[in-house]
Amino acid sequence: MEAAAPHNPAEQRPPAHSVELTVTSPEQMRELGRRLAKLLRAGDLVLLSGELGAGKTTLTRGLGEGMGVRGAVTSPTFVIARVHPSLGDGLPLVHVDAYRLSGGLDEMEDLDLDVSLPESVIVVEWGEGKVEELTEDRLHVVIHRAVGDTTDEVRHVTVTGLGGRWAGTDLSVLSA
Repeated sequence: MEAAAPHNPAEQRPPAHSVELTVTSPEQMRELGRRLAKLLRAGDLVLLSGELGAGKTTLTRGLGEGMGVRGAVTSPTFVIARVHPSLGDGLPLVHVDAYRLSGGLDEMEDLDLDVSLPESVIVVEWGEGKVEELTEDRLHVVIHRAVGDTTDEVRHVTVTGLGGRWAGTDLSVLSA
């Protein structure tokens, strides 16, 4: 009898897939957030990366509008996290700004994101390297802008779906 090959979970993980978009105004960034909201469901984790002023909070504001949540979506930099309950029977949006947090998931544990995740959508600005352990199924949004040029509104956005949750999701609808 032949011995079974060792199990490697990475071999069974669906590959990541991405869509690249160009956004030319804050309103287009909000609209991207509204379109993205249509793809989200309970348990989704969205990581937002980009330089200061890239548009992470503007995108999240559009997400909140698309999800129909209560309260103005503003940067939670000083409070670290805000929960925006749904105005109807939709999902709450948990908006986290991990910029001031230097540690990884250990430091984030105080926010109880693992408890909130199953019944809400969690968006984490500056979360790269800090919250990936919450779930292997996540959406990573990277926003690039011309550094130092504050008059240029053009942003290059890459949206990457990671894990089985996003394997069958058509991210190209975001460019509509």
